[in-house]
Amino acid sequence: MSESQVLSPRHALLALAVVAVWGTNFVVIRLALDQFPPFLLAGLRFTLAAVPGVFFLPRPRVKWSNLAAYGLLIGAGQFGLLFFAMDGRISPGLASLVIQTQVFFTIFLSMARIGERLRIFQIVACLLAVAGIGVIMRHVSGGTTLFGLLLVLLAASSWAIGNIVARESGARNALAYVVWSSLFAAPPLLLVALLREGPAAILHSVTYASPAGWLAVVWQSVGNSWFGYGSWAFLLARYPSATVSPMALLVPVFGMAASVFWLGEPMPAWKLGAAGLVFAGLAISVFYPRWRAAQRLRTA
Repeated sequence: MSESQVLSPRHALLALAVVAVWGTNFVVIRLALDQFPPFLLAGLRFTLAAVPGVFFLPRPRVKWSNLAAYGLLIGAGQFGLLFFAMDGRISPGLASLVIQTQVFFTIFLSMARIGERLRIFQIVACLLAVAGIGVIMRHVSGGTTLFGLLLVLLAASSWAIGNIVARESGARNALAYVVWSSLFAAPPLLLVALLREGPAAILHSVTYASPAGWLAVVWQSVGNSWFGYGSWAFLLARYPSATVSPMALLVPVFGMAASVFWLGEPMPAWKLGAAGLVFAGLAISVFYPRWRAAQRLRTA
């Protein structure tokens, strides 16, 4: 690992490219849902994430049960619910923001496992984020419904549990871990697609999807999984986590900006206010403990 606490210009651009891909992907998802039903889209994403990657990347030295748990939580739990919500139940910009509440779910679940109490800064951060979600709940209508908001919150909680499963796996190669776990994500998603969306809808989508639609499916796997996770793992192997992870706060910024630019999603004052509250909570939860650690080092 590099001793530098600051990303080099080249690596900073790489980190920026990753969060830009992850953020703008919410627009890509929304466009892809015009041609594929949600669970089929999610199933195709993880099928292509697994194949042909499993033939080139060695299986991580973790238990099969861990890979299965992560695949189910991230595949069926996070992305299955997220795609279902974004199929007319929540706007892409808000989805990119609300899904980041996984940070708080991860903190709460981790603390519950070790019996640690919430600290004051965590309570403040949580209250800010809850206030932001409350603002969104007061304005649900049209492109964003209460059901859609709840689905994304469930997706965020599933992502949080997946984070804990991944952390406890001890996997060293994040990309290989994601690729192999996708073997367990794709089958249940495709089964739900068959049962809920039906063979006729699946056949119609696969037959008549445009090249742009298929490109969006491939981008889910190649852009988000292979490039995104591979590059993130590359950066984490060379810099401290405290240097790299705060860059992820830019994901909802790119997500909301892309939704405005490409889809014309309106950004009224209430939506900007809600984003500001959630973002402030995320920023406090990420930066405050690092600031306190730096202060202790100075006074030691």
